Amino acid sequence: MEAKVIPLHYSYPTIYRLNPHAGTTLPLFSASVRAGFPSPAADYSSEPIDLNRLLSDNPTATFLVRVEGDSMIGAHIEPGDMAVIDRSVKATTGKIVLAFVEGEFTIKRLLLKKDGAYLMPENPKYKAMKFENPDNCRIWGVVVGIVKRL
Repeated sequence: MEAKVIPLHYSYPTIYRLNPHAGTTLPLFSASVRAGFPSPAADYSSEPIDLNRLLSDNPTATFLVRVEGDSMIGAHIEPGDMAVIDRSVKATTGKIVLAFVEGEFTIKRLLLKKDGAYLMPENPKYKAMKFENPDNCRIWGVVVGIVKRL
């Protein structure tokens, strides 16, 4: 009988950095767009917008991660989305955070109580994770936005 070697696997996300010096801009129409019927009197002049500034107030502390799984669909964070993570934002109760738990990264809503910290999913199929010891859960940053592609 041959012994099987099972490699240890840690789930690290691919991290995409914002480049504040890229100068990437797209035109932005000065009028807002209604999701109903268009206004015939809309002003169509445009100005460029820097996507780095739009996604983060602090691009040097911000990165993107691709979302896998459906535990946060109630917060409109779906598989394939890119979560915008800002490490300079303080993680407080109610914020959605990127946490490192038991060798894997996860995105959940943070709830701080007297008896410990909780990572709360936004899908009833999943249960909350409770942490009494801060060494069992590390917060890597706060989700400040979501990039979706339709």
